[in-house]
Amino acid sequence: MSTFPTCPQCGLENTYSDGALWVCPDCGHEWGDDATGQAEAGPVVRDCNGNVLAAGDTVIDGGNSNYKDTQRRGAQLAEAGIHYIDCGTSGGVWGLAEGYSLMIGGDAGAVARLQPVFATLAPTPETGWGHVGPSGAGHFAKMIHNGIEYGMMQAYAEGFAILKHKQAMDFDLGTLAEIWRHGSVVRSWLLDLTADALKKNPQMDGIAPYVADSGEGRWTVAEAIDLNVSAPVITLSLLERLRSRDDDSYADKLLAAMRNEFGGHAVKQG
Repeated sequence: MSTFPTCPQCGLENTYSDGALWVCPDCGHEWGDDATGQAEAGPVVRDCNGNVLAAGDTVIDGGNSNYKDTQRRGAQLAEAGIHYIDCGTSGGVWGLAEGYSLMIGGDAGAVARLQPVFATLAPTPETGWGHVGPSGAGHFAKMIHNGIEYGMMQAYAEGFAILKHKQAMDFDLGTLAEIWRHGSVVRSWLLDLTADALKKNPQMDGIAPYVADSGEGRWTVAEAIDLNVSAPVITLSLLERLRSRDDDSYADKLLAAMRNEFGGHAVKQG
């Protein structure tokens, strides 16, 4: 006869032990033993590899999570004595070579214990990373970082578009971007990448005029509204991305129709 207990949740006998816990693979239930036999254990927290976490462990979220979700998760894990560190991470595909910019939220003591990890991932042990506040602060800072990025990218794109349309002056946009990279007040890493893109493909051949967004710009605009903060540049840069996805705009057609109705203005046939 099997010495393994039946599952108190589903009653099946296909159970096994995992350390101090019993596990039922049929329903996923986990429980521990007390002095009288079988007693319900507290909530079991596992990492992404399925390892059971215990009080004193730390979870690091280095993705672009919404800070409100981060605060909720941090509070839930705190009940189990587990630290939840939110690490807003910037650096793109170049971070592996150049180091990552790390905006870290969560318990200060937990962050301090992980200093060697962050110092290794950052551009230098002393620069490019830091503890910015309580749970959610790291992801909030990264959200705003990406909102600023939206505005900067839009400004570069608009400026170079104006230059390209001034055909009488025949600007070499790659050369101009390279000039701006050195000594100019608009120089930045984004401009470095823009200059590289213009060298490789000055006409943007094969690239559809469609710009995606990954959520942080929307969250930034929503937060600005909630806080009664005017953020027209970031907001319009987000709206321009939405605009790029409509190659058959009903709104534009209706605008043309309205002009025709009230003023007899000509309508361009499509």
